[in-house]
Amino acid sequence: MAAIGTGPRDFEYTDRDFKVVCDLIRKRVGIALTDSKRDMVYSRLTRRLRTLGLSSFEDYLAHLQRQPQDDEEWQQFTNALTTNLTSFFREGHHFEILAEQLGKLKAKGGHVDLWCCATSTGEEPYSILITACEVWGTLKPPVRLWATDVDTQVLETGSRGVYPFERIAGLSEERKKKFFLRGTGGNDGLVRVKPALRELVEFQTLNLLDSSYPRSPEFAAVFCRNVMIYFDKPMQREILSKIVQKMGADSLLYTGHSENYMHASDIVATCGRSLYRRASAAGGAGR
Repeated sequence: MAAIGTGPRDFEYTDRDFKVVCDLIRKRVGIALTDSKRDMVYSRLTRRLRTLGLSSFEDYLAHLQRQPQDDEEWQQFTNALTTNLTSFFREGHHFEILAEQLGKLKAKGGHVDLWCCATSTGEEPYSILITACEVWGTLKPPVRLWATDVDTQVLETGSRGVYPFERIAGLSEERKKKFFLRGTGGNDGLVRVKPALRELVEFQTLNLLDSSYPRSPEFAAVFCRNVMIYFDKPMQREILSKIVQKMGADSLLYTGHSENYMHASDIVATCGRSLYRRASAAGGAGR
């Protein structure tokens, strides 16, 4: 089997190896890798080969497949191939819409449940919660956010809530002072989200391919942005079918700007710019 690429490599890496990686990651978490990701796969997985002292991708993949599905190496494999690009208040128009939506829910009274499906390192869920705090005018709004991701490493970062100061450089001075604590001494150059904000979120590992999602409330808003682009259309339909079971008739699904669900119009119906509601044919929210 021919090796991939023309330049010298530290580890043997063949077309077959790449195909096996593609099959394994799709089966495990639904990610559909294209041929353009061959070099990325090599770059990210060579760290695991070095850690395990293996000399080829064939050896690594054989080792991986000998492990039970709940083995730590499978999680390391998944973490390595998961792409995490995020920032505070990314795609800002969504937070304007969210503020309007939460304002209406505030007027009705009661508790509000929210869900961020692809949490990454935490900037998105904290942006959601900052928005909620601003709507209610308090660091203790009647809001709970469920923040999930398949990558355990980024969940740890989000749970700590500690970031380089540069990550919040684009925020207003008011937001910086109200929602973050600036590090001093050995923590100079870092910021931490305030404990009150951290207390509003529950970080949890979740594979969107799981047969069901272990949560009972009906979510008023679901952020599932820039994650479906890694799945093919049949997989997107499968995931959307489960997500809408956690949404009510008035719930909103916030999606990435490059994601389009015309092929799933029986599941979700567009209601704005990268914004969807549960289609009437999709049925009621699960309990």
